[in-house]
Amino acid sequence: MTEFRVPKLNNNDTSYVLVEWLAEDGQEVRDGDPIVLLETSKATEEVEAPADGVLRRLLAEGAECEPGQVIARLLASADEPPAESAETPGTGSGGNTDGNPGEPQASTPPGDVSGVIVTAPARELIEAHGIAMERVYALGRKVIRRTDVEELLGAQEPSPAVADDATAGNDATAGNDATAEDDDAQWITLSRAQQRTAEVVERSRREIPAAFTAMNVDVTEVLSLARDLTRRLRTLVGLPEMVVKAAGGLLERFPMFFAEPGPGPRARRAATADVGVTVDVGRGLFIPVVRDAGNRPLAEIAGDLVGFRKTALTGSFRERDLQGGAITLTLHTHDGIVFAVPIVFPGQTCALSLTAPRTEVVQDGPGFAVRKTATVGLAYDHRYINGRDAAEFLGELRTALESPARFLTENG
Repeated sequence: MTEFRVPKLNNNDTSYVLVEWLAEDGQEVRDGDPIVLLETSKATEEVEAPADGVLRRLLAEGAECEPGQVIARLLASADEPPAESAETPGTGSGGNTDGNPGEPQASTPPGDVSGVIVTAPARELIEAHGIAMERVYALGRKVIRRTDVEELLGAQEPSPAVADDATAGNDATAGNDATAEDDDAQWITLSRAQQRTAEVVERSRREIPAAFTAMNVDVTEVLSLARDLTRRLRTLVGLPEMVVKAAGGLLERFPMFFAEPGPGPRARRAATADVGVTVDVGRGLFIPVVRDAGNRPLAEIAGDLVGFRKTALTGSFRERDLQGGAITLTLHTHDGIVFAVPIVFPGQTCALSLTAPRTEVVQDGPGFAVRKTATVGLAYDHRYINGRDAAEFLGELRTALESPARFLTENG
């Protein structure tokens, strides 16, 4: 018999949601077969069987689990009786609470005969915002996750029950309930993903002594080239794609900017320029990673970013999409933004920010000319990078962006 324990999927979450079992209870599975789908605060991940065996599931879909927790066993045969476990699956908001360690939690709440599984984070949002369960079930999905509930929030209407309570002034009990519900309505519950973002930001501010430098860049030529490449490559190429490519080409000259801070007065060199890029389409902030940006063609980098935006719409990132960034580029490209200070993420020494291009009128000889300008900022861990180094790095990045044909030829 082999115990199937929840692996550690990232460094930010202390618990995950068991979204779906990919193999039936009692089914024979092989080593390496995907058997369960776990949801972290940012991604979903298929977890594979560690050995051959007959699956005996110990935790229901929709329950929360922790890294290291036993959620299933792999038996040598269907006839082998499951051994008693020395530990009980987690008893958090989705865990088993009836005192039987081998029996999974009911997958649906009491009185719910729909058969639809609602994960604990999803149910928290449903209750916090008063969403009618009929609307949830109308989605037609077997498992309702927090991202599904977030889709409904934009069209949320007041619950009839709340409206009735609020107008029942002749009933003291109803009035008290309405007052309590009104108080609850004043609070906005953060999504699970936003809670994790908050934790990372707090850690960064607490642990990293960051400094910041910014530089204006003439992006007139690079934007023109990007439009031409979009037509030729038949994929969207914009300023963010160009910045990722240009930054990736600076790894060899500025290794500290891509290094991982280590214990003591040293940092580990990065083998490749893996650039994390912020993506936010209204369903939470994600930072997927473009691998080896310095050596890959611009068309591949552009394809990666298009794919990231599509994946963000469905909320179906995998943990491997979000891990391993050596430097981060934060995008602030809404019209009117002229300045943005990124945070330095733990495990990195710096982060770039990019603002929206804006029109400027500048003197050109005896006359004037119109150009497009964007601000590129650099927040950096001052323990590893000094202001002079930051200015040189930004200067090289500006030179590359202002002479895009040359840097693209040099770097592929």
